[in-house]
Amino acid sequence: MEAKFQIFLTLLGVLAGTALVARRTDIAPAILLLLVGVVLAFVPGMPSLELPPELVLLVVLPPLIYSASVAMSWREFKANLRPIILLSVGCVIFTAFLVAAATHYLIGLPWSTGFLLGAIVAPPDVVAPLAIARKLGMPRRILVILEGEGLANDATALILYRFALAAITTGLFSLPKATGTFFVIVAGEIAFGTAVGWLSLRARRRARDPQVEITLSLITPYLAYWIPEHFGGSGVIATVACGLYMSWNGPLLISAATRLQGIFFWDLIIYLIEGLLFLLTGFQMRSLYEKSKSFPLDDILTATVLVAVIVIVARFLWVFPGTYLPRWLSRQLRDRDPLPSWRAVFVVAFTGVRGAVSLAAALALPLTLPSGEAFPYRDLILFVAFGVIFVTLVGLGLTLPPVVRWLGLARDGRSEHVAEHEQEIAARREALNAALKSLDAITDDRELSDEVVKLLRSRHEIRINQLPDSLDPDKHDTSATGTELTRELISSERKFIHMLLRDGKITDETRRRIERDLDLEEASLSNREYRRIPL
Repeated sequence: MEAKFQIFLTLLGVLAGTALVARRTDIAPAILLLLVGVVLAFVPGMPSLELPPELVLLVVLPPLIYSASVAMSWREFKANLRPIILLSVGCVIFTAFLVAAATHYLIGLPWSTGFLLGAIVAPPDVVAPLAIARKLGMPRRILVILEGEGLANDATALILYRFALAAITTGLFSLPKATGTFFVIVAGEIAFGTAVGWLSLRARRRARDPQVEITLSLITPYLAYWIPEHFGGSGVIATVACGLYMSWNGPLLISAATRLQGIFFWDLIIYLIEGLLFLLTGFQMRSLYEKSKSFPLDDILTATVLVAVIVIVARFLWVFPGTYLPRWLSRQLRDRDPLPSWRAVFVVAFTGVRGAVSLAAALALPLTLPSGEAFPYRDLILFVAFGVIFVTLVGLGLTLPPVVRWLGLARDGRSEHVAEHEQEIAARREALNAALKSLDAITDDRELSDEVVKLLRSRHEIRINQLPDSLDPDKHDTSATGTELTRELISSERKFIHMLLRDGKITDETRRRIERDLDLEEASLSNREYRRIPL
């Protein structure tokens, strides 16, 4: 037990150190963590660390999907539902079919085994490419489409995975029955996930305690995921539906204290889960290398290169026609949603990185068939799945930044970011003005002293004055200077409070209460800080 805990602490240290290196080198942490994991796996004396598939599919995947769904805007998700469905359902099925056809005709795999391999490698990962895309400042709609696809494509892939696995183990498969089952699963999970979200919000509202509410928020994704998964579904769609319901209905029902603590809790949990997941994915290279000795190296490399090329090319073959053909065929769609630039379509097609879910699905394959025979091509599927993850994550992940800069999408994203900041400033100002009008109404209805009204009005006027008139550099510099000076004043308060504590003039409890107010004020400065964005 002690040795396992020491390994866990070592992995946390590696995770933190790799994050620092990633920040200095401007490389996505997921890429470095995968490479570091591969290197550490072959260090003499390093124990072999297996990645249990049930850990990924049943323990890790629910909170990852749920947190991303809660962070997703339901309005933006709904507005981009057509491209999201085309990618998360259509592109996954199309890719799985191409992989099955290529491996059947060029390598000789049975159709069912080819479909199984295709279902495993078809869904792109959402973590690594989105981290890179956000840092590059790409347009908002591209980010929404990629994130929405990443939320839903695992569901399609896992349902295909179950169908293909059942066909191999039983030898039976019916396309009409599978299609009907697919739609029943989707509809049932949407309804169930929405019900779990509704129930969770009501339970959290009754709790009225941040610690209890955060505990309930941690239980929620597992409740939404495990029950449909137990009854033969994927669990992913239910978790997405639950998260989107919470995203849309939660803001007015969740208390401020719960939200502040919950954001920190979930940010840390997701950071640790994602980091350790990519690190442990790299560690699997050691066990795969040991197993590969019983396979001809040429067969492994040929299959890996073939499937990697297929999944990359299949995405381009699907994305471009899927984007332009519907608009060419429908004038109504073309008027409502004009043709996007080829540059935006290209970067969506290029962002096809595979991740740990593909490896977990491969690791979850049974060792034997119900008859007792060895599961056909199991080790080959494992090698190919890891190879595709490595090629796409490292290859596409490292080349995505120069591709985005070459396409000029970063400039579009920065312009969009400036406009968004302008809207935010206007929204803040309008909200404060609405609050002042509300204060006038309250003053007329209640007997309030002049001192109270003056104090409240001064508070709002100070907050209004802290907002820049615009992001124009000259006006913006004035606001930025005021923000920096406010930070210096807060720092002076901190030092003085610490001196009072050291001299015994206040207690530690008093110091903590004052410090919390200063922390919240400093955090609010960072939250409304409008940095100058170069165009």
